[in-house]
Amino acid sequence: MQAEIITIGDEILIGQIVDTNSAFISKEFNKIGVEVVQISSVSDTREHILEALKEAEGRADILLLTGGLGPTKDDITKHTLAEYFDDTLVQDEGVLKHVEALFKKYIATPISDLNRQQALVLSKALVLHNEYGTAPGMWIQQNGKLVISMPGVPFEMKQLMKLQVLPRIQKQFKLPFIIHKTVMTYGLGESAISEKIEQWEDSLPAHIKLAYLPNLGRVRLRLSTKGWDKDALQQQIDDFIQKLYPLIGNIIVGLEEEDEIAVVVGKKMSELKLTLALAESCTGGKLAEHLTSVPGASSYFKGGVVSYATQSKVTMLGVHQKLIDEHSVVSAQVAEAMAVGARKILNADYALSTTGNAGPTKGDADAEIGTVYIGIATPNGVYSEKFNLGNHRVRVVQKAVNKAMEILLGEISKN
Repeated sequence: MQAEIITIGDEILIGQIVDTNSAFISKEFNKIGVEVVQISSVSDTREHILEALKEAEGRADILLLTGGLGPTKDDITKHTLAEYFDDTLVQDEGVLKHVEALFKKYIATPISDLNRQQALVLSKALVLHNEYGTAPGMWIQQNGKLVISMPGVPFEMKQLMKLQVLPRIQKQFKLPFIIHKTVMTYGLGESAISEKIEQWEDSLPAHIKLAYLPNLGRVRLRLSTKGWDKDALQQQIDDFIQKLYPLIGNIIVGLEEEDEIAVVVGKKMSELKLTLALAESCTGGKLAEHLTSVPGASSYFKGGVVSYATQSKVTMLGVHQKLIDEHSVVSAQVAEAMAVGARKILNADYALSTTGNAGPTKGDADAEIGTVYIGIATPNGVYSEKFNLGNHRVRVVQKAVNKAMEILLGEISKN
């Protein structure tokens, strides 16, 4: 069963909003065995919507549209669907009562005729009740194809998907199982990993596909398959993942569907009853943000110091000015002093520090743009590592965060 997603709205095409709906729908479809073959975005024009529908019918069994269902004149999806299916719009009394109830309960302005027109639906459509909004969903079947129209407001669309669209599709169609498992690795590049697992990759059966997904110091290895025997497929993928560990086990940090590295670090620190402090300069608090995105981080993360300016490293972390004068603010010596200072101030078992030059100018340091030192203070001492992370400011910062997490995980895994 193949599907195409069509998002409607000029606001997507001009970059005013990001299309998050398609990502959500694709994930939900994959979970139930529906394969998304294409995602398209079109403007709020009759011609573009009609053309998108016609083309999608030639590719997919299910066409899912979001957007263009509002009460204003530029929202023309319903009228265009009526033309496409040679149908008429009729008033649905249930939808009308729902719209009137929403206005009475939540909206101060009086209901208008435009708002009442939200109750117009295709006569051939099965109406999908939208609990959270005025625009209903519509389920239309014709010529062996299924067309589903939903509002573009994300929380309204998600409610319709979960409560109505997905259960109806699962009930109506016999669907295969689509399985993805993604192995998370840190510390080795895509080409180096490929060389190490070449024979393993060649041994994969035709129905299991491998994709390399590199991103800022980490590489995800995604295994995908599709079929009718879920348990057998799952076992086969698990067996192949186990065969990876003797080859690259030292850089595998877990499965993406299970835990990302911040979660893995948090679990290990909690289990071992360890605590962590941070001293950030070039990462500007991004490392703390990454750690605290995990619920329960307060049990092991004591806090951090964002000592962005040179003087703050001296006054807040106790780094000696002489050390900075002799070695530069971007140096191994300063990174290590920052980590030691943070560990002492916050009374933590471990402390990470970052100091570097993310660009676009050199600032107070002599180091080349992209140079980053990451320090780590442990119960057994302190050390640092030097990296050259390129010349793109945002990417340098994110790579530094990833590298710091990798160093921390490696260190606490020694326990």
